Amino acid sequence: MTEAYWIAHVTVTDPEAYKGYQAVAPAAFAKYGAAFLARGGQAETLEGAPFERHVVIRFDSYDAALACYNSPEYAAARAERKGACTAQIVIVEGLETS
Repeated sequence: MTEAYWIAHVTVTDPEAYKGYQAVAPAAFAKYGAAFLARGGQAETLEGAPFERHVVIRFDSYDAALACYNSPEYAAARAERKGACTAQIVIVEGLETS
């Protein structure tokens, strides 16, 4: 089975409101076996639109990553972050490993 990754670029525009997302989102990630590989930290945008946070999350499969995003748990988290940030989220399948 090939792993998959969420790659998220986020700029928080309302830190107080964003706390609601931070309180709810971990339940979705835990349910779907997510492992955070990068979350915030030092970053430099070399091309494209700049965002303040960059997050890489590993899942066991593409289906698990997509199921997490479409889950009721993550829908609740997305509702909490609405209006509190701008975000770009991509799910990408990893390379086949032997």
